[in-house]
Amino acid sequence: MTTARDLMIVAIDMTTARPVGQGDLSLALAGAEALDLAEAGVLAVDGGLLVPGPPSAPHDPLLHEAASALLREPPYEPVEDWLWRRGRGLAAAYTARLEADGVLGRPRRLIGARTTPVDSPDRSGATARWASEEPVLAGLAAAVGLREEPAGGLPDALGEAVVTVVATVADAVTELEAVRQRRSIEKAAFDNVWRAP
Repeated sequence: MTTARDLMIVAIDMTTARPVGQGDLSLALAGAEALDLAEAGVLAVDGGLLVPGPPSAPHDPLLHEAASALLREPPYEPVEDWLWRRGRGLAAAYTARLEADGVLGRPRRLIGARTTPVDSPDRSGATARWASEEPVLAGLAAAVGLREEPAGGLPDALGEAVVTVVATVADAVTELEAVRQRRSIEKAAFDNVWRAP
């Protein structure tokens, strides 16, 4: 299992007052992939940049795709740019992959029913990690509103990579929400112009 897969399973499995947007989740999944790749030694986070290590082929297909997408020539890519570039449509890609792997399913008799995790070792692992409040998963989940921010923030012992990536995910989600609000205001203003006598 990877942090990104665990985050996706938890996000689908959770019932929250505010549903998590696909864009928010995609940004967090891109952050989770960066952290999984850092843990595997495929990249390092140095001063907010993703510095690739030796080429590697992770076993997870989406993580392999992420490793292949790393920019390997200087100047290396900032974490924020990675989130926006890699995150585009990533929630849908993870949903499709988890469905293909039999980790997610839809009730057969209910037309239009939403995808839910099926009982599986993957779901059990993600649920156990969630219940243990593992800091990396908890930090990414807090960034997209699945849980409250951990009291006192992330422990410094997690290292620069985790702190940098989780903070950048939180900033990107905030930026995305600001864009949504601006578009909503612009749309409302445009609609009012057309309704005016």
